[in-house]
Amino acid sequence: MLDLAIVIVNYNVHDLLQRCLKSVYASQGEFTMAVSVVDNDSTDDSVDMVQNDFPQVQLITNKQNVGYPAANNQGLRRLGLVNGPAEERPRYCLLLNPDTEVPPDAFRKMIAYLEQNPEVAIVGPKLVMPDGKLDLACRRSFPSPEIAFYRMLGLSRLFPNSQRFSRYNMTYLDEDELAEVDSVVGAFMMVRTEAIDQVGLLDERFWMYGEDLDWAKRIKDAGWHVMYNPEVTVLHVKRASSRQNKRADVEFYRAMLIFYYKHYQAQTPRILHWAILFALAFKGGWPVLADVAAGDRILQPELP
Repeated sequence: MLDLAIVIVNYNVHDLLQRCLKSVYASQGEFTMAVSVVDNDSTDDSVDMVQNDFPQVQLITNKQNVGYPAANNQGLRRLGLVNGPAEERPRYCLLLNPDTEVPPDAFRKMIAYLEQNPEVAIVGPKLVMPDGKLDLACRRSFPSPEIAFYRMLGLSRLFPNSQRFSRYNMTYLDEDELAEVDSVVGAFMMVRTEAIDQVGLLDERFWMYGEDLDWAKRIKDAGWHVMYNPEVTVLHVKRASSRQNKRADVEFYRAMLIFYYKHYQAQTPRILHWAILFALAFKGGWPVLADVAAGDRILQPELP
């Protein structure tokens, strides 16, 4: 049985992907792993590099940019996460961004943590950016209407140590202490296959952003725990791919809209509901306004 299935979605970050893969294959520990790189129609020579330098990678080359969750699902299926023979299915899977570099003991430590804590379905590391600062997205609360409201007003930045106002990125926590959180970020998100069997793959109605939060929400709602584990520190360049895509800013607010409709609309008072829609349309512009006008019809088609 495979221990770890790793999926890396790439878009025009040849050099970063090369460094990421070198760090992956420099990993140490007694575990088995397989890697799938899903290329989302890059125009650089990423595909040639993977084929020439890392022939052991299971490479998928898309003819168009299908988005982050759909591409990850392609890789997960390739590595046997869905309907594969029981003896070949991996025990854990890892979503890993190509703009990360992992230390040699990262996978060994994370696998050991999951083995020692069977109630935990998702674990993520401390992510540090090249300037040494913490990538705040590596430990998060779900963006409920209240939490998102504090974020949009800037209260989370004004009061970073407040357990009420700074829940969005949980900045009141010590960044070097193990903590249960709502979600970790998809840049490095290790997930127990048993939990995926319960809730399914990533929701492809998201295109970029939000799909990792949604996955964690569905998994937590199924009774599992999600942990931030700073015993492992991973370098993250952050937004290396997304800053190249003009859709990124719009997709951020569109993802918030989808997440809201899926998880919070039903229990939100009507006045607050319209305030949320107005704020998202204002922030996201005309494309998000069109989605707001469509209402919860944007939740179609159903989950893959």
